[in-house]
Amino acid sequence: MIPSGLKYTNDSHDARWLAHLLRLDILPTGYIYPKEERATRDLLRKRAQMVRLSTTNILSIQNLFARNTGGSIRGDTIKRMPVEDVALLLPHEDHALALSCNLSVLQQCQKQIKILQRTVLRRIRLRPEFQSLLTVPGIGQILALTIMLETGDITRFDKAGNFASYARCVDSKKVSNGKKKGENNRKNGNKYLAWAFVEAANFSIRFSDTIKSYYQRKSAKTKKVIAIKAVAHKLARACYYVMRDNVAFDVKKAFM
Repeated sequence: MIPSGLKYTNDSHDARWLAHLLRLDILPTGYIYPKEERATRDLLRKRAQMVRLSTTNILSIQNLFARNTGGSIRGDTIKRMPVEDVALLLPHEDHALALSCNLSVLQQCQKQIKILQRTVLRRIRLRPEFQSLLTVPGIGQILALTIMLETGDITRFDKAGNFASYARCVDSKKVSNGKKKGENNRKNGNKYLAWAFVEAANFSIRFSDTIKSYYQRKSAKTKKVIAIKAVAHKLARACYYVMRDNVAFDVKKAFM
C-alpha cells in the first residue's frame, strides 16, 4: 500500500514520511565519521589535491616541450629541473616563460606535499587492523593512511561489492533484457577513496608482475584508463578482505 502524501511534498509531509520509516526501523542511516580524525583526513585530502595539481603541471610541461621540439621529457627529470635551465630547453622567450610558470607551480606543490606528509605522519599511525594494507603492491604508508581514514569502520560494509561501490570502482548502469537503458549516479561514493585506489593501481603494475600481466591483457582489449580502473576494482575488493580479516594480500587470489 502506498501511503498518501508521497505525490505531494513539503517539509511537513517529508517529516511525517521519515518518521514513519524510522518507526519501522527501515530508514537508511549514514556513517558519522569520528570527529577526532577529521582534521587529519582533510590534510590527506589536501595532499591529494596537490598531487593532482602537480600531475597537471607535469603534463602541461611535457605537452609544451613535445609541441615545440618534437621530443619527450620524463616526469622525474622535470621535478629535478632548476628554473634556470628552462631557457636551454626552449630557446623562444615566450615558450620558456610559459614553461617556467608551470615549473614554479610544480616545485611549490612538491614542497607543500612534503610538508603535508611530514605533518600527517606525526599526527597519526596505521591502526593494527589496517597494517596489512602495506602488503598490497603499490600501497605505501600515505596511501594506506588515506584508505584507512576514508574507509572508517570496515564492518559497516556487508560485502566486498559494497565497499568497491563506495570506492566508485563499480559500473553504474541500468540494464533491461540485456540492453543498456541508462546510467545511475556515477558520482555516488567517496571520490577520495576512488582516487586512492586508482593511484594504487598505477603503482601496483610497476611492482607486481602478476598485476602487470592482468593490466596488459585488459589494455589489449580496451582503453588503458578502463584497464587501470579494472585493476583498481580488483584492489578495492581485495583490500576489503585484507582490512576486514586483517590478513596479508594474496595476489593469486585477487588476480589469477
